[in-house]
Amino acid sequence: MSESYFPKWRLKARTEAGEVVAPDERLPWPAMMAMGIQHVVAMFGATVLAPLLMGFDPNLAIFMSGIGTLLFFLVVGGRVPSYLGSSFAFIGLVIAVTGYGGVGANLNIPVALGGIIACGVVYALIGLIVMWTGSGWIDRLMPPVVTGAVVAVIGLNLAPVAVKSATANTFDAWMALLTVLCVGGVAVWSRGMVQRLLILVGLIIAYLIYAVLTNGLGLGVPVNFGIVAEAAWFGLPTFQQPVFRWEAMVLIAPVAIILVAENLGHIKAVGAMTGRNLDPYMGRAFLGDGIATVVSGASGGTGLTTYAENIGVMAVTRIYSSLVFVIAALFAIVLGFSPKFGAVIQTIPVAVIGGVSIVVFGLITVAGARIWVENKVDFSENRNLIIAAVTLILGAGDFTVNLWGFSLGGIGCATFGAILLNLLLQRRKVN
Repeated sequence: MSESYFPKWRLKARTEAGEVVAPDERLPWPAMMAMGIQHVVAMFGATVLAPLLMGFDPNLAIFMSGIGTLLFFLVVGGRVPSYLGSSFAFIGLVIAVTGYGGVGANLNIPVALGGIIACGVVYALIGLIVMWTGSGWIDRLMPPVVTGAVVAVIGLNLAPVAVKSATANTFDAWMALLTVLCVGGVAVWSRGMVQRLLILVGLIIAYLIYAVLTNGLGLGVPVNFGIVAEAAWFGLPTFQQPVFRWEAMVLIAPVAIILVAENLGHIKAVGAMTGRNLDPYMGRAFLGDGIATVVSGASGGTGLTTYAENIGVMAVTRIYSSLVFVIAALFAIVLGFSPKFGAVIQTIPVAVIGGVSIVVFGLITVAGARIWVENKVDFSENRNLIIAAVTLILGAGDFTVNLWGFSLGGIGCATFGAILLNLLLQRRKVN
């Protein structure tokens, strides 16, 4: 007898400390509500930061993250616990396509939206292929040496963006460094859930210090709290229509490969933590994330991906119930209907965002190296050395290739370069 599309979610009224709550189990509803809100808080910092760095509406990004998570849940049939938030993989290419200067609203967002939709379509097609053929070819095409290099390149390619936004003047430069110290202090000296929210808590501390120094002591540009007072408590997010331009679509579409790598790592990690083989749902997970990205892009939102922050929450709490993410998604949608919340986000100073960006982009780079370490990539092999070395320099140097009237930037060149080198430098096994 075949299993039902959705699990039955058995109730675990009582759990011992450290006991695992599986994806097809649930706690009593009050506990589930608290867990759902906690997951929104966990992804909040990154999901708000990513649209700010690209000039998107953070309110809409939060709203679409909730919609995307519900779509993902439906496609995977509740079998893969995951929250979908704004992907940092799009930042460099969106900035390149739109010419965004890093401050205020991005007036060329519609052009980027067409590329995000193209990426989502490619991603969904990969999901359909995996559903049809199995996931073995994904592992062969993108082994850990490739995925680690590609993830690291995202952070390295964005490093100049972070530094530029943090050094507009001397005061901003010092505030950016102070922001880095705030985040670092929370990471090292706090404990529990506060430590898990190091980006968000560090940003809040730096924000308060900035407000005291500027609004209180007259240093630097003061925070404009007037827009918060004028904003309504409830209102619809600002939706936008995409514009489809071939050069932007071809440039952004390859980000699908990075999203595949991120989702692949998510599925492997959750499968290992729960002791369950989630590989049979890999194709559906790719398809769900692809559809969510298309819907988000069609509405004016960012591209979506699975979030490491939420994996961290699951690892700490050992609660993997997929129903938790339905609750989290609904809570995010409610937040998306508050213009006042969006106004608060808009008051965050550029210097503070720049400082947080330095940390976040650095963490992305280190996450790539962590993939190498955890998978024991052997760098005594020249093949692995060449793949990693060439990929990192292509991405960090923003190596650009002009093809048939469009430019393939550093992240795209590095991603395709890593995959091609992996295929071309295969050695025949000697018996």
